[in-house]
Amino acid sequence: MEQNQPAPNLRRIAIDPVSRVEGHGKITLLLDADNHVHEARLHIVEFRGFEKFIQGRPYTEVPYFVQRLCGICPVSHHLAAAKAVDQLVGVDELTPTATKLRRLLHFGQVLQSHALHFFHLSSPDFLFGFGSNLAHRNIVGVLEDYPDLALKGVKLRKYGQQVIAAIAGKRIHGTAAIPGGMNKSLSNDERKALLVDIADVVAWSQEAVTLNETIHIGHPENHAFATLTTNYLSMIGVQGEMELYHGGLRARQADGSEIFDQFDYCNYGTAIREEVRNWSYMKFPYLTALGKENGWYRVGPLARVNVCDSIPTPLAEAARLRFRAFAGGAYVHDTLAYHWARMIEMLHCAEAIQMLLHDPDITGTDLVVAQGTRRAQGVGVIEAPRGTLFHHYQVDEQGLIEKANLIVSTTSNNQAMNESVRSVANHYLDGHEITEGLLNHLEVAVRAYDPCLSCATHALGKMPLQVELISATGELLNRVSKNMDGVVECTL
Repeated sequence: MEQNQPAPNLRRIAIDPVSRVEGHGKITLLLDADNHVHEARLHIVEFRGFEKFIQGRPYTEVPYFVQRLCGICPVSHHLAAAKAVDQLVGVDELTPTATKLRRLLHFGQVLQSHALHFFHLSSPDFLFGFGSNLAHRNIVGVLEDYPDLALKGVKLRKYGQQVIAAIAGKRIHGTAAIPGGMNKSLSNDERKALLVDIADVVAWSQEAVTLNETIHIGHPENHAFATLTTNYLSMIGVQGEMELYHGGLRARQADGSEIFDQFDYCNYGTAIREEVRNWSYMKFPYLTALGKENGWYRVGPLARVNVCDSIPTPLAEAARLRFRAFAGGAYVHDTLAYHWARMIEMLHCAEAIQMLLHDPDITGTDLVVAQGTRRAQGVGVIEAPRGTLFHHYQVDEQGLIEKANLIVSTTSNNQAMNESVRSVANHYLDGHEITEGLLNHLEVAVRAYDPCLSCATHALGKMPLQVELISATGELLNRVSKNMDGVVECTL
């Protein structure tokens, strides 16, 4: 926590970095002498630049490059890019085995990511309290006080990583999808090895759903915490069912009314626009049908469980029905219900993995289809752990990337995260003495979205930049800055 004086009569408090999230970001507050909140913002302060530096690279390299965006959700970027590359080589449908291997890989990714987020990053807040002792409010404290729960969380994530390693060769940054298919089959021995623990994984996932359901329903004081009434966006299947790998886009208003349904994601650019603001490296998407002011939306587990008509695995579907019953059949807008929805999805992934491991196609060897007529652009969309993920590539006649655009899940939640931070700041911090425990309330609001800040830092080339030259003795020799309009100033 740092404090300084940014303007007359106001002081600045920064949580830098926000802890227990993937990537680097900070929250800033502007307070007056009576601790009244004048401004609260979530800033993304790192920049990756993948959209720019993959330009000029062959399209075949993209699925392997872009997964380096992140070590937590590399499979999501790998598969979204692979789906875009399939279009570039004229492939619209894979073999049954290749499709099911990609799905199995994706389910393993979502399972391990959801387990990591809840058990390792978020559970300390709910098990010990938002303002509890900082030294104990962490995964070590969970291991000490709830060893059985913590061990199951570790094993759930480990199992998801085992699924990934069996298909992609290693747990992080492996290789699997190629243009038109997959590069490796799943052996019968690998299938048998994954079957050993799958029943336990399903059971542990059920327990995690029950735990989160009990926590959320049993703490009414948390129902309004950082809660927003928003639009929602997710992918759905042809019958309106939850679909994490491939389907159409569905957008709904807060009351459930339709904005669009079964929308072809290849035309996403007509439905979604992106705004840039001068205080963050992250863009602000919005639905064009509703405009900048009212068109921002939420994605991820809360959106997916809200807008789908069903979940195509029985235990997760039963959990979804209880989730919706909590709100009397309407949408659940409670921001902290993201965790409950996340565990429902983890259960769905565990069930889906179990079904796929018993599918005879999963050990097939027909992995690649013939390429068709080359295309100038391809769009791949997938439901990543954190929400709807867009990869869009344009190539020249030599197959080199001319233009790339990524709308990452966390980017879509950007406005919502800022609104949640403002809500918590105004409700819990305004007019009070600022303590670490109160500041953690702001972090709890951000963590609910499970943001991956490393993935989300793309700003269309309009990022402010500051470079300082410092001598060996620590003296500031020069400072050069570029503002949002590209104007360069030398201040020393």
